[in-house]
Amino acid sequence: MAAAAAAEWRTVRKRRGRHPRPAGRGAAPEAPEPSGDGGAVRRRVSEAREDLLISDLWHLTEGIIQKCLTKPLEQLQGVMVPISEALEHLQLEPSQPPAETPSSSLREDSVKRTSHFKCVCYGIGKFASCVIARNQLAFLLLFLEKLQIPRNHCYVFDPLFNELEISVLNTLGLTVLNENEEGKRSIYGEATIFYMIHCGTALYNNLLWSNWSVDSLSKMMIIGNSFKGIEGKLLARILLKDYSYVAKILKGIEEIEFPQTLPYMDIFNDTAIHWFPLQKLKELPSEIWTIREEPEYSEGEELEIIRNQRKLVQPFLGH
Repeated sequence: MAAAAAAEWRTVRKRRGRHPRPAGRGAAPEAPEPSGDGGAVRRRVSEAREDLLISDLWHLTEGIIQKCLTKPLEQLQGVMVPISEALEHLQLEPSQPPAETPSSSLREDSVKRTSHFKCVCYGIGKFASCVIARNQLAFLLLFLEKLQIPRNHCYVFDPLFNELEISVLNTLGLTVLNENEEGKRSIYGEATIFYMIHCGTALYNNLLWSNWSVDSLSKMMIIGNSFKGIEGKLLARILLKDYSYVAKILKGIEEIEFPQTLPYMDIFNDTAIHWFPLQKLKELPSEIWTIREEPEYSEGEELEIIRNQRKLVQPFLGH
C-alpha cells in the first residue's frame, strides 16, 4: 500500500515557520529506516507521549484547548452556556496512560463519554524514524484522549507513510486513509478538528473551499500553521490570487498560538488552534459565500504539498 501511495504522489512539502527545518523534517539527522519492528516504534511513540504529558508544553496547551473548545461547543448546541457547564459537557479530563488491552466495557464507556468531534490528521510524516514527526503523533494521541475522541474517529494520512508506519497506526487504533484528498474533505455537518502541523498553504486553502459555508466552518477547528503567520509572509495580492479562501476567511477566524517551550520549539513552531466564531462569519459580506470555484494551482507553483496524480474524485466520506 505504501509503495502505491508513494508512486501516486509527487514533490515534497517545504516547512515554513520562525524556525525553518532542515531537510528530513527533524533538527537532528534521521535514524535509518526501521526494518519491521512495530513494537519498537510503538514504544518510541509511547515514550514521546509520556514525556509530553509531563511537559510545560502540554500543561500550557491543555488550558488553550479548553478555552478554544468552549465557543465552538456553544455554537453546536445553539445556546449560550457558562464556561464551566460547557467544559463539563465536553468532559475534558486529565490524560491518562492508555491501557494496552482495554476491556469491551471500558471501550464502550469511552465512546459514551466522547465529545461531539471527529478528527482528521494530515501530514505527520515518517514518525518511525523522525523524532519531530513522532512527537507530533504523540501530541495527537494526547489530544484525542483529552477530548475523549475514540481513536477510530481520527482519520490519518501522509503519503510518506511506509508499510510499517501504517501497521503501527492501525495497531494504535487510528483510521488510516488510503486516498489522497489534498485537503478536499467536506465535514458534511459533523463537527471536526483538523490536525495539520506544518502543512502547505494550498492544503488549508483546499480544506476551506471544501467547507465554504457559515454552517460548516462554524463546526470546524484547525490545528496547524498560524493563519496570521501566513498573512504576514505573503503579499496580499499573492495570497488573494493563489490562496483566495485563506485570504477571504482571515476576518472570520480566531486563533491562539501554541506556547513555545523547550525542547519542543522546532516541533510546534508557528502552530495555532483556529476556530470560526459564528457571529464573525455572519458579519462577513454575503457575496463572499456565493463564489465557490475549486482552487487551481499552476504546475510551477511551490505548493508545499504532495499532489494526487490520479483523476479528481469526490472527497472521502469516512466511515
